Amino acid sequence: MSNAPNQPLRMALIGGGGAGFIGKVHATAATLDRQAELVAGALSSNPDKSKAAAAAFGIAPDRAYGSYQELLDAESKLPADRRVNFVSIATPNFTHCDIACAAMEAGFHAVCDKPMTTNLDDAQRMLDTVETTGRVFALTHNYSGYPLMRQAREMIANGELGEIIAVRATYVQGWMHGMDPQAEQARGAWKSDPLKNGRAGSLGDVGTHAFHLASFVTGLHPEALLSNMQSYSRHHELDDYGHSLVRFDQGATGMITWSQMTHGRQNDLSIEVDGTKAALTWRQEEPNQMFVRALGQPTKIYERDPNSSYASPDAIAACRLPGGHPEAFFEAFANVYRNAFEDMRRVDAGESFDRSKSLYPSVADGVAGVRFMTRCLDSAAADSAWQKW
Repeated sequence: MSNAPNQPLRMALIGGGGAGFIGKVHATAATLDRQAELVAGALSSNPDKSKAAAAAFGIAPDRAYGSYQELLDAESKLPADRRVNFVSIATPNFTHCDIACAAMEAGFHAVCDKPMTTNLDDAQRMLDTVETTGRVFALTHNYSGYPLMRQAREMIANGELGEIIAVRATYVQGWMHGMDPQAEQARGAWKSDPLKNGRAGSLGDVGTHAFHLASFVTGLHPEALLSNMQSYSRHHELDDYGHSLVRFDQGATGMITWSQMTHGRQNDLSIEVDGTKAALTWRQEEPNQMFVRALGQPTKIYERDPNSSYASPDAIAACRLPGGHPEAFFEAFANVYRNAFEDMRRVDAGESFDRSKSLYPSVADGVAGVRFMTRCLDSAAADSAWQKW
């Protein structure tokens, strides 16, 4: 699947048609820097709807497919300079494993929405497929793409906060209060079905984001956790509110909180990290500022400013605009894609790459997210008993 060095990579989108928003986010983020172009798609599990949705994404009729199997088969037969380089997967959780593995086995790279899948067996299969095929696999935990989260990661790795003693990541929304349990949902109805969504409700939807961000920023690894989860919404029986107390390595403790039943909250993801020298705080809804505090010292405000003297190399690389020009969700999402593209180009050019050094969330992060969900569910089922990682 050759590409000239400056030519955009060719993208296929699987899922994302209809009323859902995440497919449009993938299409926008992947093409934001003009390093990729969307040329093919299988946008719905319904063949007619799939082909009908293609025009809204600018996909030509001859590359609008009725299923992902049809897409992979047809694209594999195209000349190397026409077929897609990668597929983006924006489908219900339970389909991720089959689609991603089939795509990688057909020679395509894969970018997958989170959570990676619904159970550890599938997660292991995806890990094995990545290792066997050598394809690039990226998971869109997009909040790791914010410049100040990459700034925080480098500051912590460099010891600027001292030894990390605690991390608290909270992701709360309130949209479930507005749901009518009798009405047909315009989008995301599958999230109420444990056969399609998996057993993790809001835990899988937003809790995994909070967990990944805590791990990404601190570099800590869980050793055990306990969890308490509740279901308050009338429209399903899956969890919509929960807490997980995590015992990390190096003696650190963590608290992960998730909710989609908190009145007035829209997309409120926040993280706080306590160190022996200082502590930092960041909120996704105000993403261009981060606060660092130390006893007896003035509060420091770090801003998303690539021209500042304190901006770290990874933070600078994640910026597109000067300070004072807000960057947010799309740009962070695009940073995951942009970093994954670097490795895709290396692989397509016959070069090697070190997955462990990649900034974008990898298949290993996906396995960790599925393990987090599984251990939380096991703990809640055991009346909040501690579970070894």
